[in-house]
Amino acid sequence: MSADLVVFGEDWGAHPSSTQHLVARLARRRRVLWVNSIGLRRPRLAMGDMRRLAGKLGAVAGRGSRSTAGTAPALTAPDGPVRILSPLAVPWPGSVLAERANRMLLGRQVRRAMEAAGITRPILWTSLPSAISVVGALDERAVVYYCGDDFGALSGVDHAPVLEMEQRLAAKADLIVAASSVLAARFPAEKVLLLPHGVDCRLFSTPAPAPGDLPEGRVAGFYGSISDWLDLGMIARAARTLADWRFVFVGPVRTDVCELEALPNVLFLGPRAHGELPGYVQHWDVALIPFRDTPQIRACNPLKLREYLASGTPIAATTFPALLPYEHLVSAIPPGGDLATAILAAVGNGGAARRRAAVAAEDWDARAATLDAALDRL
Repeated sequence: MSADLVVFGEDWGAHPSSTQHLVARLARRRRVLWVNSIGLRRPRLAMGDMRRLAGKLGAVAGRGSRSTAGTAPALTAPDGPVRILSPLAVPWPGSVLAERANRMLLGRQVRRAMEAAGITRPILWTSLPSAISVVGALDERAVVYYCGDDFGALSGVDHAPVLEMEQRLAAKADLIVAASSVLAARFPAEKVLLLPHGVDCRLFSTPAPAPGDLPEGRVAGFYGSISDWLDLGMIARAARTLADWRFVFVGPVRTDVCELEALPNVLFLGPRAHGELPGYVQHWDVALIPFRDTPQIRACNPLKLREYLASGTPIAATTFPALLPYEHLVSAIPPGGDLATAILAAVGNGGAARRRAAVAAEDWDARAATLDAALDRL
């Protein structure tokens, strides 16, 4: 009998993270309790934080622990018996008092939810260093740290205290799963399983109709968080050079995009559900990964890279370490380079079948099978 999982991750949502992709598949043969985000920085008196706090309180009051059936947003793969807990916790990284309070507060809430789900002696999986407060408090048989980001460079994080939490978590973890070689190099090699991100090949390679809000003409598109890791100046220069193209962005805007909004051929369509993304990327002429060169980007392994490849769409991208195995399939430029030239070169770069074939063996099912075997060995 495979051990059940208690998973500390981000808020379970409609746009699945790598943790959600993996856990959804692991849940086919394991009971899973998913604990929504307990925070990686102190709250500020800002409107965004207040809205988030209100949403958290609403989730606690209205749902507590529940099954995903019929209520939680569905992933593109079967969810299995995942239960979700929206806990009350003290989001104050670096505070000894907050950590002690969370050990009692979170521990009590999670143990009750475990009892309701019939889970005993689970594997404790955390994708967040802040869950260090409950390590040893849940009668867990093993601890897994899933490291998918560089928390020392990730925006919206209190870096110093979170990195200190990560060091303590890594010391207590029985297994550290790293999403990139840059992240893996930070931890003891004997504990590390390097597990690059996967892709839902069937979803992104199956032809989908073009969305009604996709503009006519040649389109260069990007989906994901529109944040400060995008080189907005480089994009603006390309949009001015390729005035007959449309530059389309799908996703939440989390940085100042005034320069781009002023250009008549740049469109921001807002967020879309994960299952809708193939309809966009398959009908773009070129898919974009226009990153800046930052520590966060050098450590990242973006889901969109393999999703773009699975769609078959030509890609123009700036170079970063996780791109290297696929660089021969991409029109690649150095960070800060000439994106317009890369876009035009990508148009003439056929090989949709080669792009799809490059990720055919990297499906999330295959990644989850590797991880499942590692968990069984614990």
